[in-house]
Amino acid sequence: MSQSARYGIPDSRGFFGAYGGQYVPEAIKARLDELSRALDAALEDTSFQRELESLFVHYTGRPSPVFHCANLSERLGGAQIWLKREDLNHLGAHKINNTLGQCLLARRMGKKRVIAETGAGQHGVATAASAALMGLECTICMGEVDIERQHLNVIRMEMLGARVLPATSGQRTLKEAVDEALALWISDPDMFYVLGSAVGPHPYPYMVRRFQSVIGREARAQMLEELGRLPDVCLACVGGGSNAIGLFAGFLDDADVRLVGVEPGGRGTAYGEHAASLCLGEPGVLHGFHSYMIKDANGEAGCVYSISAGLDYPSVGPEHAQLKDQGRAEYVSVTDQEALEAFFALSRHEGVIPALESSHALAQAMKMAPGMSGDKALLVSLSGRGDKDVAQVAEMLREHKIRQPEV
Repeated sequence: MSQSARYGIPDSRGFFGAYGGQYVPEAIKARLDELSRALDAALEDTSFQRELESLFVHYTGRPSPVFHCANLSERLGGAQIWLKREDLNHLGAHKINNTLGQCLLARRMGKKRVIAETGAGQHGVATAASAALMGLECTICMGEVDIERQHLNVIRMEMLGARVLPATSGQRTLKEAVDEALALWISDPDMFYVLGSAVGPHPYPYMVRRFQSVIGREARAQMLEELGRLPDVCLACVGGGSNAIGLFAGFLDDADVRLVGVEPGGRGTAYGEHAASLCLGEPGVLHGFHSYMIKDANGEAGCVYSISAGLDYPSVGPEHAQLKDQGRAEYVSVTDQEALEAFFALSRHEGVIPALESSHALAQAMKMAPGMSGDKALLVSLSGRGDKDVAQVAEMLREHKIRQPEV
C-alpha cells in the first residue's frame, strides 16, 4: 500500500498520541472514514450493543472464567497465578470477540463479502465462523509457512466455508498475509476487511480494542469477586497486541495494577531471530499506521521470527507503543524455550494446554512469581488453547529442533 499524509485522530477517540494515524492514499481514507462513521453509529446504537452482547453469551459462551493455578503457584512459590480463560471461548481463542463485532458491523453496513488475514489461524477460524453465522462470503489470507504449521486451522476454516489463499512472497508468514489481504480489500470497495489485531490505520486499533475490552471488563469484576481486590499484575502476550489491549483496557485507570506485555524473544536478540518490536524495534510506519517496528538495513519492515505463528509480526499495535512511552505498561520478551517450558508446565500441573502465544505471557508470570510474596496475584490472559500447536510441538521434539523441558 502506498503511504501519504498522516490523518490525525482526535484524543477523544483513543490515546494514540504520536502513534496510530492513517498513512494511506486518499481513496483508502474515504473507505476508512466510512468505516469510522458506521462504527460510531453502531456503538451508540443500543440494539447493536444488545445483539453483540447476546452473541457473546449464547454463541461465544461468555463470560469466560478466571482460574487459580493453585498447583503451579505452589510449585513456583511466591505470588499466585491466575488465568483469564479466553481459551474456553467458542473456537478456542479471544479472536471471536472481535470477529463477531466486525462481522456484525459489516452486515449492518450492507457488505456481502469479508476478507481477513491470519497467522496462527485462530483469527481466520473466528472470521470464517462469524461470516458463516451472518451469511457473509469469506476469504482468508495466510502465509504458506503458517498454512503448513497450522494445518488443522486451515481445515477448520475451509469446513466453515471460507476460501484460504496462500501468501507466497517474502517470509510467507503474517506480514505477507496482511499484504495480500490489504491488496484484495483495496481492489474491492464492497468488501469489508476484518482485521484481526489492534493494528492498521485508524479506526482499526480503536475498534479492535473496543470489541476486545470485554476481556478486561470481565476480568476486573471477576478478580474483585474472587479476591476482594484487583490483581497486582496483568500479563498478556503481544504480537499485534489485541488480547493484551483487551485485558489492559479493564485496568488502565488502576495505577496500582502493573500491566506487562510479553513479546516473542524467539532464538535471541540478533536481527531475524525474534519479533520483539517494542523491546528491540524503533518507530516506523507499516500497513498504514505508525508504531514501533523491526526494520531492516533500509528502514523497511524487517525479518522476524517466533515459534508461535500468531506473534511473528514486525510491528505492534499503536496503543501499546503509546502505553510504553507513557510508562503505563512495561514490555518484556521471553524466548522460545521459556515459552515451551511454560507450555508444558501448565499442561502437566494444571491439565490445561495453552497456545504457544499465551505461553509467552505465562512464562513471564512464572519468572515473576517466585520473587513476590504469596499474597500477590498475577493475572495472565490465556488468549487461546494449544490444540493447534500440539502437532508442531510434537514434530519439533521428534526432530530434536527443541529440547524436552524439565518442569
